Amino acid sequence: MLPQLQFHDDLAVITLNRPEALNALSFSILDELHALIKTVKKSTARALIITGTGDKAFCAGADIKELMGRSRQEQQSGSEFGQEVFNQVENLPIPSLALINGYAFGGGLELALACTFRLATPNAKMGLPEIKLGLIPGYGGTQRLARVIGITRANELILTGKTIDAEQALQYGILNGVIDKSKALDEAVSFCQQFKGFSLPVLHFAKSAILRAFDVSLQDGLKIESNLSTLAYSLNDANEGMQAFIEKRAPSFKDQ
Repeated sequence: MLPQLQFHDDLAVITLNRPEALNALSFSILDELHALIKTVKKSTARALIITGTGDKAFCAGADIKELMGRSRQEQQSGSEFGQEVFNQVENLPIPSLALINGYAFGGGLELALACTFRLATPNAKMGLPEIKLGLIPGYGGTQRLARVIGITRANELILTGKTIDAEQALQYGILNGVIDKSKALDEAVSFCQQFKGFSLPVLHFAKSAILRAFDVSLQDGLKIESNLSTLAYSLNDANEGMQAFIEKRAPSFKDQ
């Protein structure tokens, strides 16, 4: 079955819905995920949660059967499309959170790494095992994992294909937290609620500045930060935030 999108007030939730295959990413699922991310971007949602149906898997990775017998051109196109979909997730103007409720292997972990934050249940297992299949990650894993946890740990996970549990992933810096399995979605929603009172354009500026830090030199990054901080300052929300601080009250941002 294809992924499902639901809205809970100002929160969007995408659920990978293929439990019989541990929510593996077929190309049809990637197509639907591509469309759903576009819908979320056009919506009034202030945060996105991505999770998987059931309590066994967030996403067990790509559908290996679909990968077999493809031409080099087909494989190249497939890799580039997967990267495009996950880039959409990473570049959303709102924060995104991967709720890893079980296995997150290969493309599943790559999807989680494209999210702004990651929470996992204690039973979660994750890794990039492609090396064991004579492959390497193709949906952004070699790039994002190194940026998240550093090259030493990334080499360890990618070149050995090892599996780690939730506590190890937390120690490595992949996760923001390990949460109660019985209250996983509630805790994920609670985590996202902290963004509810902030200015959406300012959240977007901050996200953009952080992401650009990995693409440019320090001096160029500082220029980007200066430009974006100036744009934030020019908003009515900045004036409201500073005035609220002086008046010792909670700000009322209007996303303007």
